[in-house]
Amino acid sequence: MLIKPRQLLLEIWQAVARHSFNEGEWSWGAWGGLSSVADAERLLCLLYPATEIAAFRLDDPDTTRLDVERALRSAGDSTEIPLRLVEILGDFMEKHRSEDGPTFAGGYYFTPEDPEQELGKEQREVGVVDSYSMSVSLCLATLGFLQVYRGRTLRTSTLTRVDQLRDDTSARLTAAMVGLLRSFTVDVVEVSSPQGQALTRSLGRGRLSDRQVLQRFRDRFKSMRALITESVTLGLDTDICGQLRNENRLFECGWAWSVVENAPEIELEPRTAQHVGRQPRGVARPVPYLYFTAVALDGIIDVFSERTLVLGLLNAEQQKLAEALRLRWEITQQYWSAIARFDDDAWPLEDLPWRTTLQQLESEYFSLSVTSILVHDLMRRRTTDHYLTRIVGILERLAERGRITSGATRDDPAVCLHDSGVTMPLLGSEKLGPAMTWKRNDFSAQLLKRTIQLGGLSRNIGSQDRLIRLAESILDHLWHRRISDGEGVGLWDDVHAVYPQSPGRQGPMLSWSLTERVTECMVAAHALYAQEPIRSSELSVLARAAISEAAHLFGKELMQQPAPAPKSPLSVENKRIEADLRRARQLVDKQPGTAYALALGALTSLDALVRAHGNGFQGV
Repeated sequence: MLIKPRQLLLEIWQAVARHSFNEGEWSWGAWGGLSSVADAERLLCLLYPATEIAAFRLDDPDTTRLDVERALRSAGDSTEIPLRLVEILGDFMEKHRSEDGPTFAGGYYFTPEDPEQELGKEQREVGVVDSYSMSVSLCLATLGFLQVYRGRTLRTSTLTRVDQLRDDTSARLTAAMVGLLRSFTVDVVEVSSPQGQALTRSLGRGRLSDRQVLQRFRDRFKSMRALITESVTLGLDTDICGQLRNENRLFECGWAWSVVENAPEIELEPRTAQHVGRQPRGVARPVPYLYFTAVALDGIIDVFSERTLVLGLLNAEQQKLAEALRLRWEITQQYWSAIARFDDDAWPLEDLPWRTTLQQLESEYFSLSVTSILVHDLMRRRTTDHYLTRIVGILERLAERGRITSGATRDDPAVCLHDSGVTMPLLGSEKLGPAMTWKRNDFSAQLLKRTIQLGGLSRNIGSQDRLIRLAESILDHLWHRRISDGEGVGLWDDVHAVYPQSPGRQGPMLSWSLTERVTECMVAAHALYAQEPIRSSELSVLARAAISEAAHLFGKELMQQPAPAPKSPLSVENKRIEADLRRARQLVDKQPGTAYALALGALTSLDALVRAHGNGFQGV
């Protein structure tokens, strides 16, 4: 199906409003409040498009578009909608806050490793990187929304609620940034260890010996190793820094699933510390996860967005935290980008599926996570068409192996990517009770998002065309997975609609995680189409030649024809040709195809004039 971001977003909003509003009142439902991640994802389905796309703005009732108001009519009219959002966001901040400060519980997203066991209340309340990252995005969107809406209302009671929500949101944003800082880690391993052997096998791909891999690793990461060991702001354990100085050891960096054990507290100003509350004790083993690393990068990038900077959404304390996050962001992107392309002749990333080093888990989902980090790295710097073409090939293979663009067989293990999802054991969670796991079944939506983002980066017509066609195929797959009956109609995820042979799913069918990811995809698609089209040098040459010929013939025609009456058909036709040529000259550098079409239209009209005058029949 064609990617129509505006229309599809309106359909999503209409479904969210229909599901969440009952006679104008918001309803969290039976699962509401049980996971800060799910509740944040649900709110981002509304707030993310509303703050990223001008046509979807909800903060100024006077500028709300009619189609937007119709999509959200379950919430009220253009004046009532922003007020409802203030109430809902305030309720969210209250639900996910304890006496010790904002909470970031995974809730029912946590599952026991042993299905026979049940998780305790303390375990479900543990903060998770998904929640930290989602909260950063949600809080920044909320602060931007409130900044505009506050200037559009004069009611004292509303202003009071807005100010209170702004303070609560700022406190949650600070706490989320602190959580991300304390979840970052570096894991140092010996080459001879099982983890080190797994890493060398991935990097060498049977082409390089352990010794060659170690030597290339030393050379590639020498400066990064020095940066990590000498940077005080990273807050790493002294033992880790000591091990990292040993160049005969390998390392990985990124985000654990939660605050790592023995993570030092982040120093804050007394007043800020009071609002943020107590910083929780870390429980996660200091081991980076590919999934949580990609998720953390998604949230952190919003901290440095143009919108955040222009609106001045960060206070002085948050700006300091942002700089600390930027360092981790830069290090992580550079590391995994280099790992993915460790050998120019045979990228480790091209060897599907990716295998994690510590737990030896193997899945296309982890290949997609590494690709996501690589795309993040490419988004901040220019890349070559050669790199882009290779990544396009990886995305196409992932879509095929994930049975998105190819048919699934009976008992096909690839179907698990979409139904039960990939399962990640959460190391360290066993200290609190039964060992926990984290499951993700958003492979298709994540693949769509990276495909669209890469399409926005590509300036090669062939590569972008492949990416757009791939994105359309993935979207078609996802659109068939919308719920068609019962709770959550029009939302996700009815995986049985595409894979009837998939096993039954425990818990609610409605997945706010997948719904939010699809919403992100449509926002990314809007950004893609907002760009100027790729300029074709071949079309540019043709367009300039056609414009030159048309301009010359038009001048010749004006010279030969008698002066027409001001409003005669001939005068109107001359003005139209002149306007088309002027427009063609304006567009030839940015849209040579359009300029070429205008010039051809002018040439066709000029030839018709010549034939009408009988000049084409001279000598007959």
